[in-house]
Amino acid sequence: MTDTFARAHRAWFEDRLARLTAEDGWLNLAGRWWITPGRYRIGSGAGADIPLERAPEHLGTLEFGTGDRGRYDPAEGAPVDLDRAEGRFCWRDGDFLMEITTLNERRALRIRDAALPRDPGKIAFFPLDPALRITARWEDLPEPMDLVLDTVIGIPTRVPVTRRAIFDLGGQEVAFLPTYGTADRPQFVFRDLTSLDETYPKARFVFGEEVSGDRVVIDFNRAINPPCAFTPHAVCPLPPRENLLPLRVEAGEKRLAPRG
Repeated sequence: MTDTFARAHRAWFEDRLARLTAEDGWLNLAGRWWITPGRYRIGSGAGADIPLERAPEHLGTLEFGTGDRGRYDPAEGAPVDLDRAEGRFCWRDGDFLMEITTLNERRALRIRDAALPRDPGKIAFFPLDPALRITARWEDLPEPMDLVLDTVIGIPTRVPVTRRAIFDLGGQEVAFLPTYGTADRPQFVFRDLTSLDETYPKARFVFGEEVSGDRVVIDFNRAINPPCAFTPHAVCPLPPRENLLPLRVEAGEKRLAPRG
């Protein structure tokens, strides 16, 4: 392993930690509540529809209507008009960052508390292995498909898939399906046999890099724990059957150590 490879990994992990511990990262979620059209009082008071421990007795009121539109009226300050079509589904009230998230036809209000600690604890890794930074063939599927994925909360979601990554791993040909991400950073949700004892049991994520024509780099040294490993308020997808690997991928992040 070269010093260049190790330095690149350290730089990647510093960026990973910065994203994870950012104010809009995954470590300060105060909660997630399903919502339907209606009126919701938010705060720490006894009559709150959405209770927040650290908030004032009445923080504000969300009026959520049909058509993914609504309005947030804070107890102090100017109201905020919400409209998903125009990208206005996120807003802030003091320390609280709020957003309306979507899962199929369902909507949820997710709230982050910027004042909460954002310490992920120690994240352990397998030893770096340059052989597990793989250049895969990046090819179109014979026909686009709608893939149905389960989630950690048991609500399936449908994802369009048009490409796959083909590579050799442990002497076996693997056809990895991307399920989320972007064209230049496709996300692969996978599980391998290390999930039985050393990695997060439900899944890990790894992102494609250096996408160019018919090639994509998949570096398993950069396989990460999903958000649901850090918080019960995240909704993570589970791997498609194509991404269930019948072998051990001893690279990337290990299970989080118990806190306490």
